Amino acid sequence: MRTFTRFGVTAVVALVAVALTACGSDGGGAQGGENRPKVRLALDWTPNVNHTGIFIAQKQGWFEEAGLDVELLPYNNTSPDTLVSSGAADFGISFQDSFSFSKASGADITSVMAIVQHWATAIAVRGDRTDIKTPADLDGKTYGGFGAAYEEPKMREVIKNAGGKGEFETIVLGTAAYEAVYAGEADFTEPFLNVEGVQADLRGTPFKTFSYTDFGFPDSYNVILVGKTPWLAENSDTAKKFVQAVQRGYQFAAEDPARGAALLAEADPAAFGEQEMVSRGVKMMAEEYLLDANGVVGPQTAEIWTGLSGFLYDSGVLAGPDGSPLTERPDFSTWFTNDYLAPSP
Repeated sequence: MRTFTRFGVTAVVALVAVALTACGSDGGGAQGGENRPKVRLALDWTPNVNHTGIFIAQKQGWFEEAGLDVELLPYNNTSPDTLVSSGAADFGISFQDSFSFSKASGADITSVMAIVQHWATAIAVRGDRTDIKTPADLDGKTYGGFGAAYEEPKMREVIKNAGGKGEFETIVLGTAAYEAVYAGEADFTEPFLNVEGVQADLRGTPFKTFSYTDFGFPDSYNVILVGKTPWLAENSDTAKKFVQAVQRGYQFAAEDPARGAALLAEADPAAFGEQEMVSRGVKMMAEEYLLDANGVVGPQTAEIWTGLSGFLYDSGVLAGPDGSPLTERPDFSTWFTNDYLAPSP
């Protein structure tokens, strides 16, 4: 997650690791207190509404009910994909686009749950930019980006699909990108609508946004839960209990966003103290992003994986372990699994 501030907590504030204690054991995974299986989850940023289901599961005691000792690893400059692949974490919060680069380069990880079923990000400009009516108007403008290899191909494709040439300048601004758009240092950027978008509205500086899919770009599992592939196989019972507790948390938020937002604020008051922002963010997730076509949290399909990840391969930006572009199209159906989710009702 990329932002300048989140719920009043600046990005430089370190999150203290939270140990979620429980009882019981299923015999798998590293052992925590009283021989409980220990599960380490690497966050992608400081706590924000994309983590709603995790904190709800903690607050409701569902990790404890599953007999797990869960530890949330605070965000650092090492990506969750890398932490999970190296064995420093068992699970991590990731994104389909960044996961695609990690997987192509040899990361031994598998997506086990779609947390956000659709793009929750969008192309954004200042709300008062009357000269920018469609992405085609972004030709010749400046993109405030984050330095990821997938950003420019995506922006270029959307602009071209809207009738433009796909020609623009990029400056890497990282967490300052959102402020830079309003300061006139950049013309467009890519916020999470349920986080930075809500924040911008509340402070009276709303964004004008353009959805990628409105211009023929593939949809995406914007936020995913990933696990280390061999660990999943060796600790399948523990993995199922953990994934299903997380899934239960997000399903709760989808069905009762008001209560979900309240539980989120109770779980970490320091991070989620701005209740209006939390309430709006969770409500937006529940209404637009958490549920699949069958009203369920979590399932993934080969169609979505092949769409976005296939576009990245076709664009020639996916590189193998040696740093050279992939020459053989991956079997994207092997990049994810639904096996650890709760059975569909």
